[in-house]
Amino acid sequence: MPHLKLRDGAELYYETHGSGPPLFLVPGLGGDGRFWGDNVAELARQFTVVVHDHRGTARSTLSRIVYSVEQMVDDALQLIDGLGYARVHWCGHSTGGAMGQVLAIEHASRIDRLVLSSTWARTDAFFRRLFEVRSLMLEKLGPEAYLKSSALALNMPSWVRDHDADLAAAEARANQTIPLPEIVLSRIAAIVAHDRRDQLQKVGARTLAICARDDTVTPLYFTEELVRLIPAARAYVLADGGHAYPNVHGGEFRRVVTSFLLET
Repeated sequence: MPHLKLRDGAELYYETHGSGPPLFLVPGLGGDGRFWGDNVAELARQFTVVVHDHRGTARSTLSRIVYSVEQMVDDALQLIDGLGYARVHWCGHSTGGAMGQVLAIEHASRIDRLVLSSTWARTDAFFRRLFEVRSLMLEKLGPEAYLKSSALALNMPSWVRDHDADLAAAEARANQTIPLPEIVLSRIAAIVAHDRRDQLQKVGARTLAICARDDTVTPLYFTEELVRLIPAARAYVLADGGHAYPNVHGGEFRRVVTSFLLET
């Protein structure tokens, strides 16, 4: 499977699928490109879809560094350059959306259209407290407890009800999924530090902010703020689906994103 060697020698796992305009699908804090599931193959019918595992996660190098959203963006830019793209569509979920904001502000020429999925512009007390609790779960109780609690935050109740066995299997592999908890803790610190609210007026890319109404990780008011502050941005709000709504309502997610990316 392909890996891109970064400037410092670390390797970034990535995949490309389909043909057409390049579309980067960028996952959230977990950093694993497999988050997107069936959405990759379906979107690859009209786009060259690129997914990657963030450094420090999954199949990329587990670098012991101080993580930041800006560092994650730099890694992604190296991938964009390595694949020879001048401009790309960017669909970033949660942490991937924070990355998209930085790209659109600091590297505006590299972003064509921007989809900000279940993300935020600046941390508030709710967000900080949520991730303080998640960090404590990982530090004090370990990876299995962290994944178990995360599932309750990320998914709507009916999805958890219907996927109990899948979640239990994932929790049983927790020590393999999170072999170095200090990396996850550094990545959490990175996203809590994210703050681009006062620079969002610089975003020139056509922007869609999309979320689910029942998201309890990045509540609806975060999306409303992004749309208020980014010039000419617009919102699409799903009735439900939780923070991981693309895996619950994939068809609706793809329909809305595809329409936005292809409109003239």
